[in-house]
Amino acid sequence: MSNKEIADLIFPNVMDVKEILKKYKRKEKIMVTRYAPSPTGFTHFGNIYTAFINYVIAKQNNGICFLRIEDTDQKRIVNNGIQKIIDDLKKFNIIFDEGMIDEENEIGLYGPYRQSKRKEIYQSFIKDMIIKGIAYPCFCTEQDLETIRKVQENNKEEIGYYKKYAKCRNLTNEDIKKKILNNEKYVIRFKSAGEINKKITVADLILGKIEMPENIMDIIIMKSDGLPTYHFAHVIDDYLMGTSIVIRDHNWFTSLPIHYELFKVLNFPIPQYAHIAPVLINDNGTIRKLSKRKDKEAAISYFYENGYPVDAMMIYIATIVNSNFEEWFSIKNNNNIYDFKFSLDKISKSGPLFDKEKLNNISRNYIAKMNANDLYNNLVEWAKLYDKELYNLLIKYKEKSIKILNIEREKEHPRKDYCCYKDIKSYIWFMYDELFVNPDYELKIDNKEELENILTLFINNYNDETEDIWMTQIKNICNKLGYATSNKEFKNNTNNYKGNISDIMLILRVAVTSKKITFSLYEIMKILGKKEVINRIEKFLKHIQ
Repeated sequence: MSNKEIADLIFPNVMDVKEILKKYKRKEKIMVTRYAPSPTGFTHFGNIYTAFINYVIAKQNNGICFLRIEDTDQKRIVNNGIQKIIDDLKKFNIIFDEGMIDEENEIGLYGPYRQSKRKEIYQSFIKDMIIKGIAYPCFCTEQDLETIRKVQENNKEEIGYYKKYAKCRNLTNEDIKKKILNNEKYVIRFKSAGEINKKITVADLILGKIEMPENIMDIIIMKSDGLPTYHFAHVIDDYLMGTSIVIRDHNWFTSLPIHYELFKVLNFPIPQYAHIAPVLINDNGTIRKLSKRKDKEAAISYFYENGYPVDAMMIYIATIVNSNFEEWFSIKNNNNIYDFKFSLDKISKSGPLFDKEKLNNISRNYIAKMNANDLYNNLVEWAKLYDKELYNLLIKYKEKSIKILNIEREKEHPRKDYCCYKDIKSYIWFMYDELFVNPDYELKIDNKEELENILTLFINNYNDETEDIWMTQIKNICNKLGYATSNKEFKNNTNNYKGNISDIMLILRVAVTSKKITFSLYEIMKILGKKEVINRIEKFLKHIQ
């Protein structure tokens, strides 16, 4: 019985490989990169990092970048996993030229871009490999594989399915036919020609030239459900889709000998590879991988929930993709990161360190440069999803809210209090009467009578027509009650004064806002208006009784 008869028995209705190549193979000769996630969980910070590198390298070299969904591991797929990936990437302005655009639809000429829909394509190539004698059915059970493993451990040999341990390699075609007709469960394995003592030279665009042992394993290329393994699907897809540079996670680097051999036996040109080291984090002095289990910052949803501007995050990601970006950014002061020329050879071989403080600083600077209207719109969009109470106040008091957000913004050096939208409420809550109900005043009461004198004088002479008039009023209070009108004056004549103007300002600030530290007190009072300022001071006076 021939190999072809076995191949026809297993795959009676698949297309011929020549037809597959004619129908599905990319025609253009351009730079092509791809991002190929699995819909098996939440989007990781490292996923955005990898996707951005694939995207920007293609875009800056007049190439294309496509999105392929690798969903052959059906057991691990989560509901709406594909849509979540696409939505997350869109939020980071990573829009692919080809690939999946939602759970079911795609754009591009070289799909399907979802591996579970490419089953016949893979099977056509596997059938051809069986005919050529470089692939075969394997009927080994879990128990068979465990027995092999124990023998290898006892003999201190390489663990795996290869050479003399590949027991199904030597089945006759008659035996194979009998087992198949008997409905015995099987997978398809690749018959490796690799030698344990031989090496291959890998030229990685990030890691450089590295010698690695040849592959000797008869790896599974098709599982019992008829779908391929990652190793095989990757080789077929990247060849047909024309991927010229495979930019992927460092975890796959040790698989290169397998992929090199598969490309070779299939007579496909080997694409260039660039393996990206994982994003790292400093955990109390221990440097380790950013972890889905241990680090809340690993999930992209963390940054949405806290309200980090996406553009600020992209600036931060750019700083860890290429170390020389930061210098360029500081000189150019240009928020359009795509004006910088990114390169693979500037990517860290050991992996970038996730630095939350640097991200916070970038985000603070970014938010500080927004005009009040843009900040208001962004804050409304965030609060609608994550803080309904704030959202309702922002919508109810739109003009007032924009004025609040504009405090100390239109100046050469605007304040940089907010590192994310979630921070803002803690800085502005007291500006809304609905939230200023039972404030916790941050002031130790030592002399009630003195506080009453200060605040009564302020109320009786209140005038906020201009900041100069307002400040003159406060200085007049200082003069009447024995306080220095400047810190310098107080330092030079400490014994002549009860305190200085800062003490008066602190009392007014706490009475009006409940807080010791805020942005411009004059602007706060101006926005609240005279009536509300007096109401709040009177409320404070009742509180200290």
